[in-house]
Amino acid sequence: MLKRKYLLFLLIFMLAALPACGAQKTGFETAQDAVFLTFTDVLENAVILKERPRKVVSLSGSYAETWLLAGGELAGVTDDVITERKMELPDSVRIVGTIKKPDMEEILALKPDFVLLSPDIEGHVKAAQTLEKAGVTHAFFKVEQFEDYLQMLDICTDITGRKDLYEENGLKVREQIHAVISKADAAKKPSVLFMRAFSGGAKAKADDNMTCRMLEDLGTINIAAKHPSLLEDLSMEKIIEEDPDYIFVVTMGDSEKAIEALRDGIEKNPAWSGLSAVKNGRYIVLPKELFHYKPNARWGESYEYLAGILYPQNFE
Repeated sequence: MLKRKYLLFLLIFMLAALPACGAQKTGFETAQDAVFLTFTDVLENAVILKERPRKVVSLSGSYAETWLLAGGELAGVTDDVITERKMELPDSVRIVGTIKKPDMEEILALKPDFVLLSPDIEGHVKAAQTLEKAGVTHAFFKVEQFEDYLQMLDICTDITGRKDLYEENGLKVREQIHAVISKADAAKKPSVLFMRAFSGGAKAKADDNMTCRMLEDLGTINIAAKHPSLLEDLSMEKIIEEDPDYIFVVTMGDSEKAIEALRDGIEKNPAWSGLSAVKNGRYIVLPKELFHYKPNARWGESYEYLAGILYPQNFE
């Protein structure tokens, strides 16, 4: 009787221990339960990779670049990789639609084992539903600031096994950014207006924009943060009242049409030419590759570009 009780107790103990062993990937783990890597994506989904992905598809040019910076290879990408980011890829890489309208038939034809998605794009959310039904592992990433890029790169290099590239393309960039910020003249606190221009007009942006975050880190005061009404309507009255030291613009879409819209719009106001920033040559159109598209491993370069304009005496 005692022997039976002892055996029953031993069996219960071993069964209770099995899940913990699986989580720790010990020798008790069976081949069927083996997991290469698990992580949580930006939507709090548990992503389980049973093995290192060999056929990866990215539905964003920015994420495609991050995957390459992590030492990965790509099977499919959306066309913004070529039209916007001008990336050179092997002929074997297939174009699978646009960033907003990915071609699910093309994607599934590649038989991918991992797909990179953005939660901010409706077409990606719909794509995830199809991928889920097809049993294709996928993950959502959201990159707005440098820290988001660093976190994504950390996960991607965990997957590729190239932590040396996390150091090179992530941690060293962070050091570069910190070095730039430390040289900024924080006491100066120049005022700025930042606008995103497109063919239909322009919008002021505040702290929800990556360039505005960089400007804030460099010690500037964004007049749109002081006057939230500017986010909805570019009021010349408010702009004249604040008379910012610098006006920065980033174009969206067709750059020529965006610049033309500025000329035909806000620049036509007689008061525009009287602004200090305009009179002193501090009305500046920023390069899209550093301030519209996510700069990824060039984030430090973006900080340096702005700091050189704001504090030229410190960045000669």
